[in-house]
Amino acid sequence: MKYFLALTFILIIPLSGFSQDLEAILEQESRDTTLQVPGTFNGTRLLNGHSVETRKTGVLEFLISHRFGRVNSGFDELFGLDDSNIRFGFEYAFTDDLTVALGRSSFEKTFDGYAKYRLLHQKTGERPFPLSLTVFGSATQKTIKDYLPADKPSFSDRLTYSAQVLVARKFSPSLSLQFAPTFIHYNTVAAPNDPHDMVALGFGTRVKISKRVSLNGEYYYNLNPFESFDSKNSIAFGVDIETGGHIFQLIFTNSRSMIEKGFIAETNGSFFSGDIHFGFNISRAFQIKKRQ
Repeated sequence: MKYFLALTFILIIPLSGFSQDLEAILEQESRDTTLQVPGTFNGTRLLNGHSVETRKTGVLEFLISHRFGRVNSGFDELFGLDDSNIRFGFEYAFTDDLTVALGRSSFEKTFDGYAKYRLLHQKTGERPFPLSLTVFGSATQKTIKDYLPADKPSFSDRLTYSAQVLVARKFSPSLSLQFAPTFIHYNTVAAPNDPHDMVALGFGTRVKISKRVSLNGEYYYNLNPFESFDSKNSIAFGVDIETGGHIFQLIFTNSRSMIEKGFIAETNGSFFSGDIHFGFNISRAFQIKKRQ
């Protein structure tokens, strides 16, 4: 009995200390007010390009993007409305942080697929973090038959790859900024002096002016553009209108394409000379898998 009491005493003393430590940890966790900062941007698109945002688990988003012809094409073309490019896309969120998508554009009859993963969330509270960070990777294939039968390119010849790191901060309920270093690789280029690899720097902002309306701006600076034609940097301004499950964006941009390799590398219109394409993005989200 003496030995049993001694052993019990030896065990109870450290367990009592461990219990006190555990209670302190649980009490500290209960006081932890760390929260993710929501709604850096209204949707997954800033304007032409992506934002850091991803959809919640089980959400399927259907996105329609449309760009008309140039506003300065005159009345005969109804200021660009007679011409149009369109992209349809389906984007599915496997988790709150991972989205995979497929899309098809009428511009150059291009198919695209991408994956997007949110690595870091901006947070406030006990353990704040100043930024959100999302990584993005896409592959596209141009299928337009703009070649002679004898010069038919292979499947891989028409592939292009894009990668981005999207870094954003919500400074206040009204102001968010984003920085987007971008890398683009072309398997094939039009001329020998054109680069296969491009680097661009993207900048974007959202200024919220009411509960459901915000003004957005976006600019991509191409560090080593194609030399075979007079390419321009992509510029876009727009308005976001949020209506329940829909996000409607009205856009003015000098870019016709709605995928990264197109609007970053292949824009040839000058925004401030009137080569402006009016367009819109409209998305509809469907919760097709119940959240746990």
